[in-house]
Amino acid sequence: MNPPEPLNPTSSQPLWHKGWYRYARALASPNFGPRPLQAPIDLIVIHSISLPPGEFGNGNVQRLFCNQLDWDAHPYFQGIRGLQVSSHFFITRGGSLWQFVSADERAWHAGPSSYRGRSNCNDDSIGIELEGLEGGLFEAPQYETLAGLCAALLQAYPIAHIAGHEHIAPGRKHDPGAGFDWRQLQSSLAATDQGFPLKI
Repeated sequence: MNPPEPLNPTSSQPLWHKGWYRYARALASPNFGPRPLQAPIDLIVIHSISLPPGEFGNGNVQRLFCNQLDWDAHPYFQGIRGLQVSSHFFITRGGSLWQFVSADERAWHAGPSSYRGRSNCNDDSIGIELEGLEGGLFEAPQYETLAGLCAALLQAYPIAHIAGHEHIAPGRKHDPGAGFDWRQLQSSLAATDQGFPLKI
């Protein structure tokens, strides 16, 4: 599904249009598919990513999600050559929000995973990537954008859980890691402990 034309944030257009968020910059990824019939979209998965690790603001994440990354541009890319992945959303260090896949569709962000008694978390989750280094700290504008996005998702979808990639694929993945402030996100959403990872 191609994203709709960008909507004017000051207009009376709805917040969501066919799963595309009005306040995100749309850049359609080919890496998606339909969700299983009647899959409940009730999980938000938070990730961290930077390409190469620790380098920010170079557009490589956007290129990766659109299958346009130059695999020969950096030695690190040889280890992920040919990888086809996507996330629904990506938040830059400065808080800019990008969207690659309609939230109604299945993005390829979780990989082998299991959470709240279900496997294949791509089927019923929405993936949000934060530009950052696994285990590192994140910026205030990122938390601000993330909180606004999560609040909008809570209004539009039956979200009951918010977890990190590390929680749905323990041992295999470690992001966003110790540098992510779960309590800050929980507080900004005025949420209870229910639905958040244990021991945050």
